[in-house]
Amino acid sequence: MTDTNMQNTAPAPGPVPAQQPEGAGAERTTLIYNGTCPICSREVAHYRAKADQHGVTMDFADLHSADLAPYGLTPDEAARRLYLVRDGQLHSGYEATLILWSELPGTRPLARFAALPGIRQIGTFIYDYIAAPALYALHRRREAKKAA
Repeated sequence: MTDTNMQNTAPAPGPVPAQQPEGAGAERTTLIYNGTCPICSREVAHYRAKADQHGVTMDFADLHSADLAPYGLTPDEAARRLYLVRDGQLHSGYEATLILWSELPGTRPLARFAALPGIRQIGTFIYDYIAAPALYALHRRREAKKAA
């Protein structure tokens, strides 16, 4: 595929300080996701149910209805990757997924395995160069159909 919009848009590694929305405590975790993506929505519904079932305090912010300005994100940026804010730090991509899994009972062992040296690098590569660009391309197609 030669779509120039499929290029890697990964931010620099490591967390980025994010302002918390008014009234949100720094200890709260917020997952920012694309609610129009069927794959993303299905995954988030699973994570939300798991969080509710186990009493895990977590917010889920659909990029189409949430105010992203406090996080320093535009809707287009948020559509390109999964974002998670924890303790005032903005994480994205594979790292955000690892943090999400580490906070939910039942997925913690998966988080530990996926964070192992070698596995983390492979997972990051797959996320940055295959999964995220493919999901973003599907997002752009859905948006183009809506606009037509």
